[in-house]
Amino acid sequence: MKPFLLISTRPEDHLAEEERDAFLRFGGLDEHELVQFRLEKQPLPEFDPAAWSGIMLGGSPFDTSTPRVNKSELQLRVEHELAGLLDQIVPLDYPFLGACYGVGTLAVHQGGRIDTLYSEDAGNTTIRLQPEGLADPLLQGIPAQFTAFVGHHEACSQLPRTAQLLASSQFCPVQMFRVGTNMYGTQFHPELDTRGFLNRVDQYRDAGYFSDYEAVYAANSNVDTEAANRILANFVARYAA
Repeated sequence: MKPFLLISTRPEDHLAEEERDAFLRFGGLDEHELVQFRLEKQPLPEFDPAAWSGIMLGGSPFDTSTPRVNKSELQLRVEHELAGLLDQIVPLDYPFLGACYGVGTLAVHQGGRIDTLYSEDAGNTTIRLQPEGLADPLLQGIPAQFTAFVGHHEACSQLPRTAQLLASSQFCPVQMFRVGTNMYGTQFHPELDTRGFLNRVDQYRDAGYFSDYEAVYAANSNVDTEAANRILANFVARYAA
């Protein structure tokens, strides 16, 4: 099969490696079936849609809603190149799954609004599928309610007109949406299980995602995220070419 492309923007080498390992494991992929590109390290090369089964975009320390004047040159480059990639693949309705940062990237490209109105502290939450989500092929076999990890300063407060809402939670109305037939964004992290989440907590304990490290660690030390993780396997099974 053609490999999947995982685009990462995390500057920490060990977290980027863990992110790749998580997409491999929960996607059910072999090493050669997933190619990771570290966009924070070098510019994105010319993208050939025929060479890949699909694209997955991992989370990021970057905030989409940060005023442009306050963004680093690196962040501006990353955003510009991701926007150019979406310019290319949205008209193709190309298989795409963006986790957390992917919601903001895809939503802004399509004219949605990203702001801090529905931010969520780092932790687990209950995701509820909307009627369209219950019928979506990518979410077949996923229960109507499931647990996933979140942690974000910003979220989508207004869906693009081109998007279909698939899932929500109590404090964040847009947890997952679809553009076209094959392009998805999730606010939650389908690649995180307990171990991966706690590693992120350790790394970002001073980044403002939570106020009480010990409480967050204790409350999220034994969380069943199997259903959320299964979304990655569904994506691979549906689009492997």
